[in-house]
Amino acid sequence: MTEMGQPAGWRTVDIVVAAVIAVAFGVVFWAWNVATLPLFSGQVNPLAYLVSGVWLVPGVLAMLVIRKPGAALFAEVLAAIVSALLGSQWGLDTVLSGAVQGAGAEIVFAVLFYRAFGLPMAVLAAGGSAVGEWLHDMPVYYAKTALGVQLGYGLFMLISAVLIAGLGSWLLVRALAQTGVLAPFPSGQSQRPI
Repeated sequence: MTEMGQPAGWRTVDIVVAAVIAVAFGVVFWAWNVATLPLFSGQVNPLAYLVSGVWLVPGVLAMLVIRKPGAALFAEVLAAIVSALLGSQWGLDTVLSGAVQGAGAEIVFAVLFYRAFGLPMAVLAAGGSAVGEWLHDMPVYYAKTALGVQLGYGLFMLISAVLIAGLGSWLLVRALAQTGVLAPFPSGQSQRPI
């Protein structure tokens, strides 16, 4: 048992909810890929990464809801698989991206032994996810780009991650908790009215 009286292992409801988050965001990813394709095609444009935070949401969101080791990695990888199956312009590399994004968030939660789940942790986990993605994208897609431009990509990715994946996921969990839908989870039991 955890300190909150919850089973330490994954319950069926944990798996189902993480999968629902992942599949829903896999579809969102597919639509987002189509909508943002012009930003990532052609000329080098670090500002394009201001929209990248959307791709980092499922890992942070799943961890904030489920609060179990592996939730961020599971949700990001499954969302990436769904996106790739629906047709991503990045092909199978989409799944690798999902893995590094999930691992980046997972590492941040693990540093505090999966005991902190507030806004600062959501923002840090989103930042970890962004760093993972940046470390993947720069050698794969921007190896011949100047270091200053690569750092610009990282900065804009980090800003997007903090605002969309960090703050956005935290606000979404608070809003969902208010409806009672998260009652089976510690995230639904620990929320105060907004």
